[in-house]
Amino acid sequence: MILKAFKKKSNQKYINNILNQRHVAVNSKKIESVGVIFSLDEFGDFDVFRAFLNELNILPPKTKIIAFVDDEKKNTDTLWDTYFTPKDFGWNGKIKNVDLQSFVEKDFDALICFYKQNTIELDLITATSNANFKIGISNKDNRLYDFIIDVNPKNFDVFKTELKKYLTVLNKI
Repeated sequence: MILKAFKKKSNQKYINNILNQRHVAVNSKKIESVGVIFSLDEFGDFDVFRAFLNELNILPPKTKIIAFVDDEKKNTDTLWDTYFTPKDFGWNGKIKNVDLQSFVEKDFDALICFYKQNTIELDLITATSNANFKIGISNKDNRLYDFIIDVNPKNFDVFKTELKKYLTVLNKI
């Protein structure tokens, strides 16, 4: 238990270092590739994101959707191919999962972070991602995102409408 607290503190310190050194340089090119990260506890509909990205004309080869699962034993019936758990993280921001590491290293045009819960693992993925334009729904740490739409994860239709509107205004789609 004590080691978990030290591990959490070490990862939080790593996140703070990354965010303090982050230089926001969002380019003006259109969004062609998108990464999506969400928490299965808050939102569990993988197909809704696929349909939304298809509406934006961002096709599956250019999209990657992953989910965070706090306890994979209790969610075994709803899991699909790409998910990660707290076991996939080590000390000082070390990512042990190969798929997760490739997700972080991919240069997405946009990263949609669809979670509100305060979880070190989700924040670590968001902070370390190489995505150009990071979109979030949580105001808990403004340094994580370039653009925030403050909605409840259960209101996906509101999020979808607002995101589409603002991406059009920003000339991203």
